[in-house]
Amino acid sequence: MEKQKILIVDDDEHIAELISLYLVKECFDTRIEGDGEAALQAFKQYQPNLILLDIMLPGMDGYEVCSEIRKTSQVPIIMLSAKGEVFDKVLGLKLGADDYIMKPFDSNEMVARVRAVLRRYQPAPSAAINSNMASASYTGDYVEYDGLIVNISNYTTTINGTALEMPPKELELLYFLASQPNQVFTREQLLDRLWGYEYIGDTRTVDVHVKRIREKLPENPNWALTTVWGVGYKFEVR
Repeated sequence: MEKQKILIVDDDEHIAELISLYLVKECFDTRIEGDGEAALQAFKQYQPNLILLDIMLPGMDGYEVCSEIRKTSQVPIIMLSAKGEVFDKVLGLKLGADDYIMKPFDSNEMVARVRAVLRRYQPAPSAAINSNMASASYTGDYVEYDGLIVNISNYTTTINGTALEMPPKELELLYFLASQPNQVFTREQLLDRLWGYEYIGDTRTVDVHVKRIREKLPENPNWALTTVWGVGYKFEVR
């Protein structure tokens, strides 16, 4: 079986080599780059399955690299940040990052996070095969509402038979709400269910993801992702 490829972007050679060592030991293939421009070139040539992206890079920083990659790809991105650095994880999430790791980190946790993000991510089917989209989306665990299908088994979202690009965490949030229609969840409940204890207290994370989901979904008279002011969010079925 072909090894999954991890692009490591960090200007600290020692840390980058250490990360590579851990990942190679777990049977991943790795490539290391030390600045943003080189990372963008490597992304095109290497075509990684996941990117570990440091924020503080010479020249183009990690936020800019993430933003550029998101213009053309939904490849999973995990941001890296050293404790003490100015780090806005909400900004990272807004730009499309899937997770973040604070340095110094435990090697087992780093590998576990990489595996978890990779498990969640599967590229959406190409729009060129829309004729087969409906039948493909009806396998596994999914929810369906008037043109919208969210399939948690193969991590695809379709609108009227057309593939909708959506990072794993956005899809998980949409699926969770849509699978329990008209039930209101607080931001804290959603953080606990979908992000885990490390995010508790940072309710902006939920707001950012809901905003991004809404931007991608068309208006529909029969369903909507709605805000219940002072409480949280629900997937409203009318």
